[in-house]
Amino acid sequence: MRRLWLLFSQAATVALAVLFVVGTLKPHWLPRGGGPTPEVVAIRTAPPAASAPLVGMTAAASYSAAAQRAAPAVVSVSAGKNGGRNPHAQDPWYRYFFGERGGQNEPQLGVGSGVIVSSQGYLLTNNHVVEGANDIEIRLDDGRETRATLVGTDPETDLAVLKVELDRLPSITLGDVESAKVGDVVLAIGNPFNVGQTVTSGIISALGRNQLGLSTFENFIQTDAAINPGNSGGALVDVQGHLLGINTAIYSRSGGSMGIGFAIPVDLARQVMEGLIKDGRVTRGWIGVEPRDLPPEYAETFKLPIKDGVLIAGVLKDGPAGRGGMRPGDVVLTIGTRHVANTMQLLNAVAALKPGSEAAIGVQRGDQQLQLKVAVVQRPPAQRRPQ
Repeated sequence: MRRLWLLFSQAATVALAVLFVVGTLKPHWLPRGGGPTPEVVAIRTAPPAASAPLVGMTAAASYSAAAQRAAPAVVSVSAGKNGGRNPHAQDPWYRYFFGERGGQNEPQLGVGSGVIVSSQGYLLTNNHVVEGANDIEIRLDDGRETRATLVGTDPETDLAVLKVELDRLPSITLGDVESAKVGDVVLAIGNPFNVGQTVTSGIISALGRNQLGLSTFENFIQTDAAINPGNSGGALVDVQGHLLGINTAIYSRSGGSMGIGFAIPVDLARQVMEGLIKDGRVTRGWIGVEPRDLPPEYAETFKLPIKDGVLIAGVLKDGPAGRGGMRPGDVVLTIGTRHVANTMQLLNAVAALKPGSEAAIGVQRGDQQLQLKVAVVQRPPAQRRPQ
């Protein structure tokens, strides 16, 4: 009996040691509770970042490992659009004055960057890089070139998804943007001014930037890593080489970097990408209102017992909010359980609602607080602005 007990205790000790080693070095080998969650596309996601020790002021730091890890998955994107045919192309007098090239249809080219996020060939880039293009080509860091197919676009976040058919594709690992902090070191990788792949470094200057007028849904990462024309659609990565965002815009008076660049967070980019791949569109909730930030003088004039919220300036006739009892002049305080203090928070909260569901919306109407029940519908596609 004693011998059996000894064998059992030794076996248990060995099993626990093996479990500890696997859990430490290969945690993805272990089964997770709740059953596997199917993914639209195979994507590598980094585990939550652990707190890294601070680098001393005199210590030399190199980010070459991060750059080497991420750079192969960042590509150059060339988008072409054939110009319209010149009706005078065959007129000999026109060709005499304007030359042989005057009647030719020269392609209009735009150059940007993209990021391979799956070995299946899916790439993320900016919508404005490929908008209106009928010929899209990418060039990998290893020199390979191929034509890309446009899977879908989402102008409201300025994102687009491309797909290429190549073997042995490198793909980037998605980072944990929730763990990102102001002051963290980041690298911007892209193809500025079409000079070739370039890596610049800086820090995260701010998080959650919005109301910039760049897109409908804004929650940008701001960085001082140099971003220039051609970097659009490229990668913003952390010091592990994990993707934190898609570089999309700069603030500049000269056309070049002035130390203020913006990137779309990777969690938003992933949500958009999966929607475009799975459904061909991004599913967002909509209630049919015209929101505005609450002016302090409005609250004072009408003696409202609140200091923040979102003023409803207009309600669509026979729209979801109108049918739910919302009126112009109401101040929205909550969407479900989420407090909303400004227009961008309201837009994001409503967009996160599932079409076909019913939302509880808390409003301030005069000196009364009301709870309205509003049926959520699918957000209509964005209307193209006249050129």
